[in-house]
Amino acid sequence: MSIDYITIGTNDMARSRCFYDAVMPHLGASLEVDFGDQACCYALRDGGRVWIGKPHDGRPAQPGNGIMPGFRCESAAAVDAAHAAALTSGGTNEGEPGSRPLYGPDFYGAYVRDPEGNKMSFVHLGSPES
Repeated sequence: MSIDYITIGTNDMARSRCFYDAVMPHLGASLEVDFGDQACCYALRDGGRVWIGKPHDGRPAQPGNGIMPGFRCESAAAVDAAHAAALTSGGTNEGEPGSRPLYGPDFYGAYVRDPEGNKMSFVHLGSPES
């Protein structure tokens, strides 16, 4: 099984676009669909999709407790760059880039929250130098 797409809710598309437009290129993703102030979709290099949008039921978007997408990066440098882009684009730090041996000997990651409070990680599985 693989995941085809994830959807991350927002109440402010302009603010979210600023954040995700800065972060997604570091994950090998590009904007694929733009529905203005309602939603957009980024295509990942592996064929998956990340949708950002306002909830269809019209109620406010809220971060999920215990929900955290992990985005695989091609290198530790890409993890570092995605983390830095997130912080300069309205995100908040939830964990500096670095090795996390608890998750495996080759796990290198960083954690942020987007401007809406959604937590995510950027991960590279390989030596920090690769």
